[in-house]
Amino acid sequence: MQQEPWIAVAQVGDNLCAWVHEGGQVTALRTVPVQPFVPALLELIGAYLRDDGVMPVMYALADAGHVRVPAPPPLDACVLPSVDPRIALSGLSSLYQTQPVDLLGMQGVQVAGFVAANPDWDGVLCLTGAQSKWVHISAGEVVSFQTYLTGEMFDLLAEHSVLRDAIGRATEGAGQDDESFHTALSDALSRPERVAGALFGLHAEAGLGPVTARARLAGMLIGMELAGARPYWLGRDIALIGEAEWTAHYAAALRSQGVPVHYYDAAEMALRGLQQAYAAHSIP
Repeated sequence: MQQEPWIAVAQVGDNLCAWVHEGGQVTALRTVPVQPFVPALLELIGAYLRDDGVMPVMYALADAGHVRVPAPPPLDACVLPSVDPRIALSGLSSLYQTQPVDLLGMQGVQVAGFVAANPDWDGVLCLTGAQSKWVHISAGEVVSFQTYLTGEMFDLLAEHSVLRDAIGRATEGAGQDDESFHTALSDALSRPERVAGALFGLHAEAGLGPVTARARLAGMLIGMELAGARPYWLGRDIALIGEAEWTAHYAAALRSQGVPVHYYDAAEMALRGLQQAYAAHSIP
């Protein structure tokens, strides 16, 4: 019997992504900015909605956490309040942790997708983005995880602090200053307590171009994060899940410490996780 059509929806970075499942085929739709959610969702999937029917839509929730670790990656789905009479919206909730208090959030669906694709993995995932997450996976379960606001801090400092003029926005094709990134990374990793003071130097140093300033800021913040997350990455294989720019920064940082890394696309892992959940729950 042919499965009825349904749509998978996930937030990846700042964008809302959707995949239409119909007739055994999966169609990826163009992405749209995620805020506000309901208009973005309707813009994204509106062409597939019918006035004479209801389309099942499964969405990875941002802040729901009902299952405490250690536990398998999130596959717990619940029916959400209707945002449109043509949509039956279901949410895939996430995992939470009490020591330290943390929430896997919407990135949990990427973890579920990774474990589905790599059932024998025993190691650590690093999910990059505005909120980076280090997730220890063993025997198909999430053992523990830790969230860092490194990406958010970068944006806040670059756009809403005294560093704004120094950081600027490097023009497209301006390249990367790898040497400055690695110098700042090494300094922050060895002496993270000095980062707050070193940050002001980006403002004080005359003639510092935006490419170098951005590289140094990224190196400082990622170095400080790696210092705190050392128990997760030291001596382990790391799978990086994310989008290009920040994932490249983390890959370079980890490889500089002799850590082998593997890369997986965030959107692909989110889709796998949503497909697993839909198959498990058969949302009407």
